[in-house]
Formats: sequence, C-alpha cells, structure tokens
Amino acid sequence: MKQYSDTILMIEPVDFRFNTQTAVNNYFQTKPEDDSTAQEKALKEFRGMVAKLREHGVNVIVLQDTLDPHTPDSIFPNNWISFHENKMIALYPMFAKNRRVERREDDVLALLEEKGFEAEEIMDYSSAEEDNVFLEGTGSIILDRVNKIAYACVSPRTDEELFYEFCEDFEYEPVLFEANHTVDNERKQIYHTNVMMCVGDEYAVIALSTIDDKTEKEFVINKLKSSGKEIIDITEEQMHQFAGNMLQVGGIGNSKYLVMSENAYNSLTQEQIDQIEKFNPIIKVDINTIETLGGGSARCMMAEVFLPKA
Repeated sequence: MKQYSDTILMIEPVDFRFNTQTAVNNYFQTKPEDDSTAQEKALKEFRGMVAKLREHGVNVIVLQDTLDPHTPDSIFPNNWISFHENKMIALYPMFAKNRRVERREDDVLALLEEKGFEAEEIMDYSSAEEDNVFLEGTGSIILDRVNKIAYACVSPRTDEELFYEFCEDFEYEPVLFEANHTVDNERKQIYHTNVMMCVGDEYAVIALSTIDDKTEKEFVINKLKSSGKEIIDITEEQMHQFAGNMLQVGGIGNSKYLVMSENAYNSLTQEQIDQIEKFNPIIKVDINTIETLGGGSARCMMAEVFLPKA
C-alpha cells in the first residue's frame, strides 16, 4: 500500500464561478466584482494543470461537468467522493445544497470501469444531509493510508460523530482536533482540514499555529512523528496562500511529486522548499482564478483513485 496514487480523477468545469452558498464559512473565497470571465479563465487553468500532471506521468482521468444541474464548484470532486484500495468508494454529505448535485457516482463509476478499475461497494454517507450533518470527503479528512490514521479538524462541514463512523467503517484511527484562523480579528474554525495540512509518505506539511489548544497540538505532533513523518510547519499566512492544500502523487516508474499552486509555492521559504524537495520534486500549477473564487486549491481538484485494476 502506498500513501499516494498515480491515478487522479478531475472534473472539467463548464460554468465555474463564485459560490455564495459555500462562502458563508469558507473565508478563503474572494467575491469578484465581475465573474463573467471566470469560466474561461478557470478552464484554461484546469487544462494547464491536467497537461502539466500528464507531462510528469500522472494518469489523469477527466470527467466533463454538465451545465444542468448548475454546479459552480464541480472542479473540486475530492469533497464528495473517495476511492479506496479495498474496492470501496465513499460518498459524502455536503454543506452547500448546490454542491450535493455534484454527486455523479454512476458517471464516475462507468468511466473508471471503462479504464479498467474495479469497485465492489459504495459507502454512502450522504443521507446525513437530511440531519444537517456533513463530512466533506478528503477535504474534511486527511488520510494516512499506510498507517491507517485519519486526521480531521472539526468544523460546520466536518461532523465529529460521522468522522468517527467513517473511521470505524474504513478501519482508520481517528485524530480529531480543532483548527482556527483569524478572520476580522476573530478566531474561526477552518472549514476544511486539507487547507491546513497535507500528509505525504515521509512528511507532513501542517500549519501548527492554527491548533490553538496546546494539548491537541502536542497530540497531533506526536501522532505524525510516531508514524514516521517529518513535520514541515507553515504559518497561517502561508496557509492563506494555500500552502497546506497540496497532494503527493505518483508519476512514471516510482517517481513521486508534491502538487501545489504557484501561489502556495511562492509563499514558501527556501528552507521549506528544500525540506519538501528532500523527499520529492514539486509540481506547481497556475490556478489563481480557481483559488480566488473557489476558495480551494490544487489538492481539492484531485480525487485520487486507489481502486485496484480488474
């Protein structure tokens, strides 16, 4: 079992724009004065990212979004679906109503089966939406797939009980904590764990200063270290440039890379870059429009496929 996959599912947008429904607790989004060119810019960025990943040998499977229903955030599939090496797929309950219609598991499954992947069971947690309970996939949950540890920071989009249920179903050890950032001089919960931390095979990039409780912080640090991870600490300011929203992927042969946005890369110090490159090269992608309007970055755009080949 590897921590990273060389196969990634991505959704090509057809009507990307600022989503008012998610902006209520995603403080990473910036509302534009005019988003009439948002789709055109996002599509260019998306295709540029796909091309760059493929250049490095990553197997990118692209599913086209549809105009109906309207799904302005469809470019971020990792929030509603995850794939697992035991032939299981998980579907997740989404906070924003217009994100719930992104779930096109039949289309995704057909496409993956066409590519030779095998799935046997779907764990569907989406009915929790009826009770206003949410758990937004690998946005909410950071999986250490090798050591079977799941990290999550509690938020309006990450329910504690449902997180524990997921961990029981998929046999992961839960590590739950609270992570906050300063918004208008107030400490507010970070909406998704994957903007403040990323776990690679030998390292973890994490904004430790967001974990205000000292006991919780020590617990997370000890769990990362005891599972063999070198900690690369980023600041809250760097996190706001999406320096936590990274994903390790596999390429040709045994090559591996850490994918991040140009904004994230530019926020890092040379020392942090050297720390990362000690383990793997970096792939940086220009997705400024997607980040600014969508409030998500490179990691959110990639749903790793760990299903076995049939």
